[in-house]
Amino acid sequence: MPAINVVVSGAAGQVGYSLLPQLCGGYVLGADKRINLRMLDIAPSLEVMEGVKMELLDCAYDLVDEITLTTDAEVAFKDADIAILLGGFPRKAGMERKDLIAKNTAIFKVQGEAIEKVASRDIKVLVVANPANTNCLVCMRHAPSIPTKNFSALMRLDHERMRSLLTQKINEACGANTVTSTEVRNCIIWGNHSATQVPDASHVTINKDGEAKPLSAYYNDKEWLEGALMKDVQQRGAAIIKARKLSSALSVASAIKGHMRAWLYGTDEVVSMGILSNGNKLGVPENIIFSFPMKCHGDYQVSIDESIKYAPSLEKLIENTTNELLSEKHDASSILGKEL
Repeated sequence: MPAINVVVSGAAGQVGYSLLPQLCGGYVLGADKRINLRMLDIAPSLEVMEGVKMELLDCAYDLVDEITLTTDAEVAFKDADIAILLGGFPRKAGMERKDLIAKNTAIFKVQGEAIEKVASRDIKVLVVANPANTNCLVCMRHAPSIPTKNFSALMRLDHERMRSLLTQKINEACGANTVTSTEVRNCIIWGNHSATQVPDASHVTINKDGEAKPLSAYYNDKEWLEGALMKDVQQRGAAIIKARKLSSALSVASAIKGHMRAWLYGTDEVVSMGILSNGNKLGVPENIIFSFPMKCHGDYQVSIDESIKYAPSLEKLIENTTNELLSEKHDASSILGKEL
């Protein structure tokens, strides 16, 4: 089997530094998948990329056939099979949201155009750089010959944050080691990857000892589940920045691994992914990238789990996150001079 051409943009950054060892070690795409790695970043980061490449070579990964460093999107995306887009313009102190969207819209327009021009027609694109949902939409719309189902935005980090907090709370309430994180299933994040996201624990099950029980069998404090839990998931990224003085990196890389493995190999649990909203039966407006509860069937085939509905109590929150995505889309469309 020929090697897979994998692009990582923003490859000199801290998320890239956390992700690349997992990718090159076979933990993201599988231990039987050989890769040609294309590391893409801006010119001022080229020397840093050289250093990262040296370290990757020093790891002597069996699965890596070739490592290419470039600042040219068309070189990076030539015949690319997979793209993990980490590179974006970070929000700086005092920066207006519209300014952030303007900077990133320009970046993802260029990347989408390069994908359209030179990538494999079956490329799979995961957008991580924020605002991830709208960046994904911009990229998708500038690669019109690539199927829209081949694009997704990372929501798995929020999903795993929710899973972790639930695991901790159950073990506090029921005794240490009552459950492990893998036994906490079907966490759902609705909407945008932002503070307006809607974490929903109402469908969570605990799959333990061959039996699936509702979360209420272990923990049923609705005030916490519909209050502090949601707030803590929404604000976790900010809390990490406050403590670490840097944004999340290790956890982002781990979430990328989970997203890609579910997308490629399938999973028997519901997961959260940002996808194009067209055709959904939940009343979410079309033409935005929205996080839904997803079933992953393997070989990059996914579908919205239509058996899952959000509770009436969440309707206002769903409306808020939807309106934020529509506003971001409007801002990006204004910058581009065309409707996304």
